[in-house]
Amino acid sequence: MKAFRLDELEAERAANEGAYLQFLRERNMSVGLYALNAGEHDPQKPHNQDEVYFVVSGRASITVGSETTEVGRGSVVYVPAGVAHKFHHISEDLRVLVVFSPPEA
Repeated sequence: MKAFRLDELEAERAANEGAYLQFLRERNMSVGLYALNAGEHDPQKPHNQDEVYFVVSGRASITVGSETTEVGRGSVVYVPAGVAHKFHHISEDLRVLVVFSPPEA
């Protein structure tokens, strides 16, 4: 078993001064914590993997392809591989668990 605590992951991510911390990598998937602060720009480009976002905290909008929706704590968003997507209008610091399948390259 591998178990993680969100507060410890956030501390590790912050200590490494990056927006993204991959904390699990297995044969068929990888999982990370993504952080964007209120008002920040999301620099993402399309990925080669399918993704699932689970919003742990914060508020923002996300555009996937041509569709936009608001997200907040508890929101889950699926992004197919190769599709352009970005968080924007981040009104509260955003913390998101990201699952890539297959694992992020």
